[in-house]
Amino acid sequence: MDTAKTWLEVALNGPWGKARQPHSPVTVREIVDQAVACVKAGAAVVHVHAYDEQTGKPKEDAGVYAAIIEGIRGRVDAIVYPTIPIAGMAPFSAEEPPQSRFAVHEHLARRGMLEWAAVDPGSVNFAYYDDVRADKPGFVYLNPEQHVRYALGLAARYRFHPSFAIYEPGFVRLGATLHWRCSCPAPIYRFMFSTDYTFGFPPADFGLTAYLNLLDVVAPGAKWMVAGLGVDVLPLIPRTLAEGGHVRVGLEDVSLGSAKSNLELVEEAARVIDNCGGQLATAAEVRAQLQAIEMGDG
Repeated sequence: MDTAKTWLEVALNGPWGKARQPHSPVTVREIVDQAVACVKAGAAVVHVHAYDEQTGKPKEDAGVYAAIIEGIRGRVDAIVYPTIPIAGMAPFSAEEPPQSRFAVHEHLARRGMLEWAAVDPGSVNFAYYDDVRADKPGFVYLNPEQHVRYALGLAARYRFHPSFAIYEPGFVRLGATLHWRCSCPAPIYRFMFSTDYTFGFPPADFGLTAYLNLLDVVAPGAKWMVAGLGVDVLPLIPRTLAEGGHVRVGLEDVSLGSAKSNLELVEEAARVIDNCGGQLATAAEVRAQLQAIEMGDG
């Protein structure tokens, strides 16, 4: 087993809102309080979606994200990073230029508040199995190459790490190639498994094997983690730790309508990691591991 400590990330809320994920935080206070509790329980990384507190709907607002990041970091040391808006869904049209779509990233980066940022290197059909059964169409999650290149350009300029959501194997290949081309800090490859959606692989050993074999070819030595949407990744943790990978859990990623809280999900993952002989990394240790890659020692 890799002797390096395991990173545990918590994805607090996602775009679902309380109607679809009742225990997910929406207000800045809820988000900060839940993040702090999760960090104290072992999470080193926090991923978050901002919301309009009046409507309870997602809202891409740099001021809200800044309040969240400052609120969390004022109480605990954590790597905190925002989402990106979905191109083609209100208020961002499919024709929206990348400058608008990544405006929040750039604002936070200019203020020195961005250590990581979501950058998804590819497009994919999102179909929820329950919707397919009801003949409700899904949607295409659009990430044109122009947008990916723009975001990686920001990462190179402001020196933050891209967090690559890997929904399909081609995301690994394009992400690795554009990272080489753009010379930005080392990305984190986040393998997105699912039980409830049709994209990618189910949370099974063969899927993880396929991703790791491909990563060894196009980005050997890269940092990676298991995650997903509509999924329980706990069964993948023993293999993940044995292969030197990392773990993400949280109410963005589990099946909708979860009875568990973010804190319970983090505590559960931490127990499995401990039972497998792993040790959880602090935010400072995550930064040190990534810095070692930048220095050529990782």
